Amino acid sequence: MPCNEPSPADLFSCTQCGECCKGYGGTYVTDSDIRNIAMYIGSDPETFVADYCQMSGSRPVLRQGENGFCVFFDGLCTIHPVKPRMCRAWPFIPGVLADVQNWHIMAASCPGMRTCFPDSVIRQCVARELRSHGELSGKTTDNPGEPA
Repeated sequence: MPCNEPSPADLFSCTQCGECCKGYGGTYVTDSDIRNIAMYIGSDPETFVADYCQMSGSRPVLRQGENGFCVFFDGLCTIHPVKPRMCRAWPFIPGVLADVQNWHIMAASCPGMRTCFPDSVIRQCVARELRSHGELSGKTTDNPGEPA
């Protein structure tokens, strides 16, 4: 791989600090996430949503505790084997393709994210990672104004 095409591991190495488990905006959960987490904790999907989620518009997001962390964070993720798709993808999320400055904003609180690469390289790596997980189709460009 050419040096201008870093791997995801070159851009991010999780330190298990939990910083991505707190903050505001919420962690959206898909129907599949809800079923998997509910089964993992011995609940049914409806009870899970009622007890552990709040609505953001029409979509459920995981609740936060009084400490600002996800209700499933207790020093480490207590639902790690079934954590939501949004958490599994972190920090390789579509918002970085919408605006690469999102990478830099997230990196300000995430010690595992590296910002020493040019924005175009970060964007390309994020696009490759999303594509490899079926989250993105087609190609991406270096110009944020062009469609990916």
